[in-house]
Amino acid sequence: MVEIQLNGEKRQLVSSLLADLIADLNLSQQTIAVAVNRQIIPKSRWTEHQLQVDDKVDVVRAIGGG
Repeated sequence: MVEIQLNGEKRQLVSSLLADLIADLNLSQQTIAVAVNRQIIPKSRWTEHQLQVDDKVDVVRAIGGG
């Protein structure tokens, strides 16, 4: 198990893959940006990015408007 901070709240993960976290959040088909420790992770790297203990993950959804 890996414990991270997701948008400021502690969360236990079974899988440390970023793509699995996004899938668990049901956000795979959403337009989102993901930062780990304040660094944006491109969607093309989600399947290979391994989260570490105490990583700070921020997920932001894009909202249209004007």
